[in-house]
Amino acid sequence: MTKIAAASAVLALALTGCGNDETGSTTGSEDICEGSSGNGPKIGLAYDVGGRGDQSFNDSAYVGLKKAVDDLDASCKEVEAGTGENDADREERLRLLADAGFNPVVAVGFVYSPAVATVAAEYPDVNFGVVDGYATAIKEQKNVADLTFAENEGSFLVGVAAALKTEAKNVGFVGGVNGPLIQKFEAGFKAGVEAVDPKIEIQTQYLSQDDPQQGFENPAGGETAATGMYDNGADIVYHAAGKSGLGVFDAVEAAGEGYWAIGVDSDQYLTVDEAQKKHILTSMLKRIDTAVFEYAEAFDGGSAPSGFVTYDLKSGGVDYSTSGGFVDDITDQIDKYKDQIIAGEVKVPTAP
Repeated sequence: MTKIAAASAVLALALTGCGNDETGSTTGSEDICEGSSGNGPKIGLAYDVGGRGDQSFNDSAYVGLKKAVDDLDASCKEVEAGTGENDADREERLRLLADAGFNPVVAVGFVYSPAVATVAAEYPDVNFGVVDGYATAIKEQKNVADLTFAENEGSFLVGVAAALKTEAKNVGFVGGVNGPLIQKFEAGFKAGVEAVDPKIEIQTQYLSQDDPQQGFENPAGGETAATGMYDNGADIVYHAAGKSGLGVFDAVEAAGEGYWAIGVDSDQYLTVDEAQKKHILTSMLKRIDTAVFEYAEAFDGGSAPSGFVTYDLKSGGVDYSTSGGFVDDITDQIDKYKDQIIAGEVKVPTAP
């Protein structure tokens, strides 16, 4: 009981302190939930490690939350993950939201899946969505939806871009945690590169085998990994490492003229420092914002989905960005592959 009380106190602080953004994200210092009191759905959003301000995964979820407040007259509460958490900590965070009357509750990141599977059974009248989740694979429940993406398809397209743009015939991939989810990014990227030129060398490095904190909130590790790839001959590096990817951008800036990085989840050309913009070739867009908003919209309409819901190229759930104009000369070639994937003519692998 003492442990639970202590955890609750910490999580209560997270509930009151969430939304303070000191890292210069796309959301700035704005807190859409502060003072929100609409008559629409009352949404609880639990962020993955790194929280709002990662300029990628979590920030994209925030964009979807903001749209729900604006378009659905929703009210909301944001909560953030802490360092070194376990499933019990995540369960308590979700219970706090449910007990406070938030419904639906959206958890951002596969790491929440076991916690959602447990807590959803305790709150059958509350709807839970898990971005990148597998909660219903643990226990199928009518009040749980796993909001997943065909990251391999979007990664294939940026792999094509990398292959068409590399002059060194050497590219790299930096992943966060070496597991099935991030392996989908790697698999798609490699397949896209090899579809253009199988002779191109592809370097790969993961920042962690099992620790989300080390994998996704480790800019120093991302910078070290990318620097090593540039030093070993790569001129383009794609990351799927959350906030750690900010270190990849530092590395490409240091590498200088002729070196590129590829962003992920959000259009990261729009969020990096001005000096880094000229190095962001493209980004693999993973429309977490769309998933969060559409889940809230479906709930508001009385038809919240359950089970696995997949956002792919055909549905517009993944894509690639063109900001900066650096791929304008090759968009026709990229889009040709895109059309073939949508038509089922090209099958993109999900494992390296």
